[in-house]
This record gives sequence, C-alpha cells and structure tokens, in this order.
Amino acid sequence: MQPLSLTLKGFRGIRDGLGRDVLTLDFERLADGAELVAIIGANGRGKTTVMDNMHPYLTMPSRAGAAGPGGFSYYDHVCLPENEKDLIWAHDGRSYRSQVVLRLNGRRKTEAFLFVLADDGAWKPMALDDGTVSDGKVDTYTRCVESICGSADTFFTSVFSAQGKRQLSAYRNAEIKTLLADLLGQEEIRALGQKAAETARLLKTGLAAIRQEQASLDEEAQRIEGERRRLDGAQARVAQSLSTRQAAHAEQESARTRHAQLIAEREQAQGVEARRRQLQGECQAVIQAGKEAIEALQAQDRGEQQRLERLEQRIAQRLGQERNRRQVLQNQRRQCITLLAGAPAVRRGERRLPLAERLSSLRSAQVATWREQVQRLTQCEVAARMAQQKLSGIEREAGQAVLKAEELARRFGLTGEVPCAGTDLQGQCKLLGDAREAQALMPSAEGTIQRLGREKSTVQKELDALREQHEALAAAPQALARAEHRAECARARASRFALLAAQVGEMERARATLAGIDHELTELGTVLGPDAAADQLPMETPEEAAERQQIGVARQAIAQQHEQQAKHYRATLDRLKQALAALPAPYDEQRLTDAQTRVEQATQSVTAAEQAHLNAVRDAEILGTLMQQATALATRRARVSSRIAQVEAELGNWNLFAKCMSNDGLIALAIDDAGPALSALANDLLLACYGPRFTVSIQTLVETGKGEQKEGFDILVHDGESGESKSVGLMSGGERVWINECLIRAVALYLAQHTGRRYGALFSDEADGPLDPERKRMFMAMKREVLRLGGYQREFFVSQTPELTAMADVVIDLDVQVESHKVYARVGLIV
Repeated sequence: MQPLSLTLKGFRGIRDGLGRDVLTLDFERLADGAELVAIIGANGRGKTTVMDNMHPYLTMPSRAGAAGPGGFSYYDHVCLPENEKDLIWAHDGRSYRSQVVLRLNGRRKTEAFLFVLADDGAWKPMALDDGTVSDGKVDTYTRCVESICGSADTFFTSVFSAQGKRQLSAYRNAEIKTLLADLLGQEEIRALGQKAAETARLLKTGLAAIRQEQASLDEEAQRIEGERRRLDGAQARVAQSLSTRQAAHAEQESARTRHAQLIAEREQAQGVEARRRQLQGECQAVIQAGKEAIEALQAQDRGEQQRLERLEQRIAQRLGQERNRRQVLQNQRRQCITLLAGAPAVRRGERRLPLAERLSSLRSAQVATWREQVQRLTQCEVAARMAQQKLSGIEREAGQAVLKAEELARRFGLTGEVPCAGTDLQGQCKLLGDAREAQALMPSAEGTIQRLGREKSTVQKELDALREQHEALAAAPQALARAEHRAECARARASRFALLAAQVGEMERARATLAGIDHELTELGTVLGPDAAADQLPMETPEEAAERQQIGVARQAIAQQHEQQAKHYRATLDRLKQALAALPAPYDEQRLTDAQTRVEQATQSVTAAEQAHLNAVRDAEILGTLMQQATALATRRARVSSRIAQVEAELGNWNLFAKCMSNDGLIALAIDDAGPALSALANDLLLACYGPRFTVSIQTLVETGKGEQKEGFDILVHDGESGESKSVGLMSGGERVWINECLIRAVALYLAQHTGRRYGALFSDEADGPLDPERKRMFMAMKREVLRLGGYQREFFVSQTPELTAMADVVIDLDVQVESHKVYARVGLIV
C-alpha cells in the first residue's frame, strides 16, 4: 500500500494546527524517488492527524482508545457540518481511491466509498469476487479494503507504528497468537476451529436445554410426590368438613338475630342525639367567634406596640447622629491643629530649598569628575594585566626557543660522532641526515631568541609606564566614594526641603478647614450650650412626646375592650353547657359494632367451612389423577437421560477438535515453526544497526510458578556484554523501543518474504522519543536496512529530532504556508 495524495476537510487537528479547513498533500510529487520522507512541524501542527489518515482503514490509530469496533469515532475529530477524507493510494500495481464523508448536520452519518482506477482512466466502484460492491456503507468498504490490504490489526502491528502504540511485549497471549496466525496464513485452520467451537457452543446450548428439561421433569416428579403425600386421608377429611359446615350455619343465624335487636334500639335514641349535636355546634361557633374577636384585639395591640418601638428607634437614631457629628468635628479640629503645628518647619524648608538644590548640583559635578578618573584607573589596570599576560607569553615562547636551539646544537654535534661519516653509507644514514638538517635550522632559532628579547624589552617599558599612571590615579576610588557620600547627603537634604515646601498649600487648606469646623462647633454650642456633654442632649422632642401619649391611650382602650369581650363569650358558653348536661346519656354504639363483628365472623366461618368441604372433595379427585401422571413421568425421564449421555459424548469430540484448531493447537505449532525465522530477521536488524550486543528469541512456552510449561508468549533478550538473558519487559525504556521496532519491522519483513503480502510503504510516528542521540542515528540506519531487505519503496516518519529529519531524503514541513487554499507542503530534498 503506497499513499499517492491526501485531502482532509474539516479535521480538528488541521484547523487547530494550521488554521485551515482543507489540507491537500501530493505525496506522489513530494516524495518522488525518496526512500525516507520526514513530516515535521511544531507541536500541534497536525502531523499525527496527517499520518493517521495516510491509510485506507476507517480509524486513526493514534487516537483509538481500544482495538476493535467502538474503540474509535471520527466524529470526535471533525468540526464542519460535512467533512471528508480523500485518499488516493496504490497497491500491487493498481490505483485506488478512498472517499470517507462524515456528516454532523443533524443526524450523524458516515459514508465510505472505495474506487479502483479502470483501464480507461475512470474511477469505478470496487467489486469483489463474491459480488460485494463498495456502495457507501461502512461494512462493505471495510470488506473491500481488507480483501486488498489484509486485516487492520496486521497492518497496524507490522507496517504502521502509531504514536502511543502498544509494544509487542504488552500483547496478551491470545492477541499475539491471533496476530501471528494471520501473518502465517492460518485463517482456514482458525476458521475451522471457530466453526468447531461454534458447533460445540450450540451443542452446549442444546445440552443445557435438555438438562433444563430433565431438571423440570425432576421438579415435576418431586411436586407429584409431594402432592401425593399431602393428599393422603382425603376421604376422611370429606366427612369431617361436612359436620363443621352445619355447625357454622347455626352460629351465623344466632348472630343475625342479636344484630337486628340492637339496630331497633339505636333508632329510638336518634332524636336525642340530634339535639345534642345542635348544642355542640353552637358551642363551637361561640368559641370560634370569641377567638376571632380576641385575636383582632391582640393584632391591634401588637400594631401599637410596634409603633412605640419604631418611635424609640427614631429617638435613639437622632441622638446617635448628633453625638457622632459633634465627635467627628472635634476629631477633625484636633487633626488640623496637629498639622498646623509643623508650619514653621514648612516655611524654613521653602526658604532653604533653592540653596540646597544648587549645592546638590555642585556635588553631582564633583562625582562625575572623580568617576572619570576611576574609569581611567580601571582602563590602566586592564592594560597592565594584558601587558603582563603578553610578557608571560613572550617569556614562555623564549624558553621554548632556547630549548629548541639547544636541541638543534645537540643534534648537530652528532655529525662527528656518527660512525658512517666519510664512508659510502653516509648518504643513507638517517642520524647524519638529521644532524645536517639541524645545522640548517640553527640560524632561524637564534633569530627567534633575539626577536623575543626585543619584544620583551618593549612590553616591559609599556608595563612600567602603566604602573606610574596607576600610582598617580590610585587615590581616585576613595575620593569618588567621599564625593558620592556628600552628593547623596545633599540630595537627601534637598529632597527633605522639597517635601516640606510642597506642604505650603496643605497648610493653607488646614487653616481654612479649622475655621469652618470652629464655626460649626460654635453653632452646635449655641443650640446645646458651649459646655454640653454628649449625655446631656434632650431625649425627646414635643412631637415625639405627643406620639408616645397617643400610643398609651390606644393600648389602654384595647385592653378594656378585650376584657368586655371575654366576659360576654364566657357567659354564652356556660348557658350552652348547662343545656347539654340536662340531656340523657348517648347511645352505646360499641354494642352494635360488636354484634356486627359477630355476624361477619359467623359468615366467614360458614364460607371457610364450605370451602374446606369443596377442597376435601377436590383433593380426593386429584389424588387419583396424580397416580396416573407419576407413571407417565417416569417414562419421559428415562428418555431424557439417554439423550443427555449422547450429546455429552458429541460435545467432548467437538471441544477436542476446536482445541486442536485453535491458537493453542495447530496454530501454536505453526507459530513455533515461524518463531526462529522472525527471531532471525529481528537479530539481523539488531546486528546491522545496533551491533552484536542484543539478540532476541521468541518463546511460545512459558514456565509457571510450579515449574511447569504452558502455552504463552514472551520475547527473551540476550545481552552479549553481561551474558544475561531477560524478558524485554524488564529492559529500560530506550532499549525496549529499539528492540520493539526491530521486532515489528521483522514481522513486516516476514510478511513480505514468506506470505506474499507486500506493502509499498512503512509508517512511523515519533517512535524515537526515548532514544539517546547515538541510538537515534542507529534508528535511522535500521529504517534504511528494512527498506533494503523488504524491498519497500519508502517510509514516512514523524520526528521532533532535527538530526533525524536532516537524514531524510525529503522533508515535508507543515509550518510552511502557501498562497493557495491548498497546502502543498514540500520543503525540499536533502541529498
């Protein structure tokens, strides 16, 4: 599978990252001839959104919360009323076009179409050999894509490394075996196993139904036996129930006679009861009228009480306001007097401010002069240090020149000591040649020594002159410190006088305020007296005293009216109670109630006796029927037991066959055979890219805590440096990354080499995050090795490491903006 072009419309990742609703990438033009294609951009630019849509499957693997249906929904990642994914891709020499339309306007709806490029250059709907045609439904689209590219699990495990993808070591036993079975082409065996398991499931369901039937027959037999035991002695109960029914009829007749007599007595007492009810009603009316009248008077009294409370609140509020105003004025007067006490200091500051400002200016000028001398002193010290360093360098170079001159003299001295001097071998003697070379170099060494001596003399003179200048300026820092101190004192004095001078206007305002306060206090003293204290204020005004008197008169009138109403209603109630006491005692209704209860009880006894007689007769008839049912039920139970034994035998056979055809049967054996090949491919990649340190092996049998072997899956890694072997899950994060990447690429290579399922491109999204810089470079070397071994055309990858993207053949930068509404994000080719 090779992506040729991609258009995304309405995807949130593109809109949030690039600010566009539509993005188009022409991979056929951008990646023409390139093997490694890097997709780069700042965080949040939509790189993962692009990578997740460069395949025809209906999922975004980096966003899928779980594998399988229901683990992903496009609707969470689109934002327009109508959104679209248009992917043109090639596979096995043919071109295909995937169009996925996602609608959010109203009801959510997804339409997926798969087209194939016909010989005449037109796109036609994809049709399978079994008659399935891509008609826009998600199911038919998925079937068409999987018939071309294989299952999605295999694709995303071996070819597509999504961001946040689970590593192979995290797969459970059933998941990894299902994946490897698909890789090895064991679909037919697995289909037979699934059919056998389905047959076993149906047999198990049928067996459960037969056992349920057997259980119901057993329950029926127990029920019949219990009924038979319950119905023993039914004939004797018939005679006993007949005599009981006759006695109940006699008791019922006696209770009805007594009840009729009591009803006649109650009718005679009904006239007296009517008069009693009339008098009681009048009493209730008098009581209710009295309550209403008294409550009205109490409401009036409460109103007058509230009026009195409001009057007292107004008096207290008025007195409080007058006290507060007098206190506020006195406080303001004290503040003004306190402020005016500093008037002499303010006048003095105003007079001396100009002189203080002139003195501060003079002090600042002196500071600037001494600061210039300190700067010259600093420059002199820097120049002296540089001269001293230069002098030290000349002395070191002179020492080396002297040592070199001595070495040349020593080598030249060997001319007379070499035994081959004057013989035919002197032209071939290396020692003699070295001595003559030293003779040629000696004048140059002596010239260097003389030149360094002249330079040292010149630098020493400069250093002496700088030291004299430093002594002349040595007192400048102390003088600068004294000048800065005096300038600071002058500035502080000027600032203090400026603050005092600024208070002149405030003093004038304080004098005016003090005059107003004294005037207002004088007026208050005229009303209350000049020496009146706060507690000597008058308590009430004439209007307030008059209102208090009116309230007292109204409350006294209400109390008198309340006493008169109470006497009137009390006399009326006494008269009505005397009339009630003169009436005869009321009729006792309890006797009539008891008689009615006896009648009802007698009727219930008659009904129960008749029902008991009917039940006894029915039980005698049922007992005969139960004996016949028990005989027929025993025959049915024998037949059901025979059927259960036959189904259990067949269920064992089908379970065994399903086990043999499952992941733990023939498929496990096939995986055992393919394990060495997968391990060899992974080890070849590890050796080619990361060296001989690590080798892996795939284990399909794991050891339990008891030391026994069981079906499982584990990836064992051998460390050539330490000589230890351990599970890949126990290794560091970076080691797990590159070993896992080698394993999944080995799976892709196995697909290409052994099963004939070949893809044209590989995909990887930020898989190099935990790796160190050296491992990152090895990681890129592994990518090229996988492309070479598997015959892949290219790999698209996302990385945030500039060194890795620089090693790619083509870089697609999503940060680049173009003028068109489409984004053709080709940045350039890196050779």
